[in-house]
Amino acid sequence: METWALPGIPDLLVFDELGKFHFIELKHTTTNKVELRPHQVAWLSRHDKGSCWIWVRQKKRSMKKSKVYIYHARQVVDLRLDGLSVEPFYEGEDPFDFDAIFNLTFPHS
Repeated sequence: METWALPGIPDLLVFDELGKFHFIELKHTTTNKVELRPHQVAWLSRHDKGSCWIWVRQKKRSMKKSKVYIYHARQVVDLRLDGLSVEPFYEGEDPFDFDAIFNLTFPHS
């Protein structure tokens, strides 16, 4: 969801069957650095009490498979500063366990 009206708003807005909203910022990197713009950091920091997540896909040339890392918005400042050395809530390799990813980011309770 790209918008100029609300700079920094995450890429995905998910409305689940329980009527809850979840925000997902999608990132891709070929290194250990995660590029987060100041508006993204500000938005995620302001909304870190909610279900706001950062999904990072990493694919280095030396890697045979992609990896995915899932971070909560509470970690956005550390993620911007320290990259993928920050401990994720979830880490997985392709093929991804989407049930685990969805259960983490869209809990049913």
